[in-house]
Amino acid sequence: MSRRSALIVACFLAIYLLWGSTYLAIAFGLKSIPPFILMATRSIGGGMILLALSWREIADISARAWANAIMCGLLFFLGCHGVLAYAQQMVPSGIAAIMLATIPFWVVLLEFVVPTERRPASGTLIALLPGFAGVALIALQDVSDQAVGMAAIALLLGSALSWSAGSLLSKRTSSHASSLSLSGIQLTAGGIALALASFAVGELRGFSPGAVTAPSVAALVYLVVAGSVVGFAAYHWLLDNVPTTQVTTYTFVNPVVAVMLGWLFLQEGLSPAMLIGGLLVVASVVAVWRAESRSRSDPVRERKSKVRKSALADDTSSSRASMAAEGREAGGRA
Repeated sequence: MSRRSALIVACFLAIYLLWGSTYLAIAFGLKSIPPFILMATRSIGGGMILLALSWREIADISARAWANAIMCGLLFFLGCHGVLAYAQQMVPSGIAAIMLATIPFWVVLLEFVVPTERRPASGTLIALLPGFAGVALIALQDVSDQAVGMAAIALLLGSALSWSAGSLLSKRTSSHASSLSLSGIQLTAGGIALALASFAVGELRGFSPGAVTAPSVAALVYLVVAGSVVGFAAYHWLLDNVPTTQVTTYTFVNPVVAVMLGWLFLQEGLSPAMLIGGLLVVASVVAVWRAESRSRSDPVRERKSKVRKSALADDTSSSRASMAAEGREAGGRA
């Protein structure tokens, strides 16, 4: 395995496993920390760490790259994470993860609507279907047992759309800056916006830092380090090196990870429906990878075929010209 392939695998493991556990961490954090304060602290903390690690190149980042990174930060962290934390006060964390599993569909839809360098392969949309069936099956019993309001569902779908738009904007924006520095700018900008939102809705009036519990503090630290610093830096790097639709397969894996963690550490039941749903998710991820791999290799094969045909045509023309010249010479000698 090459170094680049190993890095791709490591980054996917980060967004598959670490982000799959952040829904549980958010639930623990919300027990004693208001949603916008929780997510603002997470984003600003993670952003400051990444900026400190990449401080040497901050001054070299262009104004356009700064503006694009700030816009992406607003879409990622105010539009998605802030709305997610707010909605998660009204719905179980598993349902929230399932609603965000619609991100690949939003990405495919936006890539079809908005002109891009390479539209998603036609087979990619079909490959997404088993994943949606899997996450729906995993949460079927939870959805049927709990009243989930349509307002909360609409908020979660809106947060998924916001994250999808930010992902495409980040991928379409070329910059010579590193993933660490751009991720730091995005996290910090989104965190500042979340802090302003917290102030606007009056969270600070009823919040007392002394009332924050130890589990909430531990959850916040985990969200900053694992969720923001490691997870988002890996995600940003993948956006620059892997097709977006392939990257967003993490939204299918995250609910499965959440269920498995509940079974391993919280002694939650593992039903046959969960096992079948997990297999469907894995099948969808594999299918998306294969569809995207074929779509990337097909243009290469077409270009090689054209080159071969062009070379063959040139050889044929040269042969004909040579034969004609020989014929003229023979006629002249006669």
